[in-house]
Amino acid sequence: MKKKMLICGATGFIGRNCAEFFAEQEAYEVFGTTCRSEPSGHDGIEFLSADLTNKSDVQRVVEGMDIVIQAAATTSGAKDIVSSPCYHVTDNAVMNALLFRAAFDLGVAHVLFFSCTTMYASSPRPVKETDFDANAPIHGGYFGGAWTKVYNEKMCEFYASQGSTRFTVARHSNIYGPYDKYDLERSHVFGATITKVETTPEGEALVIWGDGTQGRDLLHVSDLTRFVDAALTRQESAFELFNVGCGRIIEVKDLVAKIIQHSGKRLRVEHDLKKPTVNTSLCLDSTRARDLLGWQPRVSLDDGIQDTLQWYRQNATVANLC
Repeated sequence: MKKKMLICGATGFIGRNCAEFFAEQEAYEVFGTTCRSEPSGHDGIEFLSADLTNKSDVQRVVEGMDIVIQAAATTSGAKDIVSSPCYHVTDNAVMNALLFRAAFDLGVAHVLFFSCTTMYASSPRPVKETDFDANAPIHGGYFGGAWTKVYNEKMCEFYASQGSTRFTVARHSNIYGPYDKYDLERSHVFGATITKVETTPEGEALVIWGDGTQGRDLLHVSDLTRFVDAALTRQESAFELFNVGCGRIIEVKDLVAKIIQHSGKRLRVEHDLKKPTVNTSLCLDSTRARDLLGWQPRVSLDDGIQDTLQWYRQNATVANLC
């Protein structure tokens, strides 16, 4: 019998990639939640309309599910992180509290929660899960969002200790690839750079926010979906928290140069030091995921850039709506 899998946020970037990946697997019957966005129309996914900040909606969509992948979130880019940090707190805290409680009450077998890495301090070396120090300062722009993620992680650990539901927390690095946000108001650095490179006329200047020395750990979304698959099939304990990243830092200015190179265009680069940036550098040590789940990234950054450029060019209309 197929296991029923609910993917919350199945029209978003990570959720849509997970939904399409698992819809191709014989072991699962895939359901996906959608709120304001139109369903993708994938034949292997049954979409359920739900407001995940509404308790009755959450109960309705979780009931009868064997697995819940929580990819729904209120997200945006550096502009909102710096200027409107509360944007990422309230709805995310509410929806996760309701989802975790419903999964516990209704006897869901496994819940996977996508956290992030904003609770980590900048580091010149790859950080381990145990490197997070709750007494150390968190970057001001990340304060609200990071502590909300930590709270949600602890709720996963708590509910795992109270019943039969298994919980996995994935502290993933900067994810990129198909269905990412590519509009410049909400996108992160990779998606924003793809859009700028593809829309800047030949020979003109591409503008980078900040000096470009911020370092990022970039992981292709297909490697993240493979991690989810590994966690669902190989995790034995009631609760686990994993770093999920490529383990290498690339500075933004070098990323921009790589994307321009792979695009085949000739563009100048200028820096706007007045625009908001988050001046941190970080990469992840994902040894635990390798040792316990047999997972490690496969897609190189150069291959991932080429893949994403090809997808963007074939899906320009969709990309600008993501």
